[in-house]
Amino acid sequence: MSIDARIAAQDYCYVTTTGRVTGRKHTIEIWFGIHGDTLYMLAGERERADWVRNLRKTPETSVRIERRRFDGRAREVRARTKEDALARRLLLEKYARYDDLEEWGRTALVVAIDLGSSPGAGE
Repeated sequence: MSIDARIAAQDYCYVTTTGRVTGRKHTIEIWFGIHGDTLYMLAGERERADWVRNLRKTPETSVRIERRRFDGRAREVRARTKEDALARRLLLEKYARYDDLEEWGRTALVVAIDLGSSPGAGE
């Protein structure tokens, strides 16, 4: 699968999780970075964020960027690894136009979604 630069440059993606209690679908709008077939996000509330708690219980998820949809499997990135540093750098560089992101970029939990199949536009 290939994610073109235009898609990767979008400001937001939309991640749909399955509610850990209700089983209902929940969609959030969130900043992201992409490297290869992996999408990275930073959870400022770390493990307390509902979307992180949902993904811990049901890691299978879907992501929409513009009209493209991707299926994927979420995982937490181990702290202080090369992948952790890569994800933080990707997001801090992408959103450098905003002030005061240093603490967020240093302390947030890194969550990755390994993207699989792409059902296509508009599905």
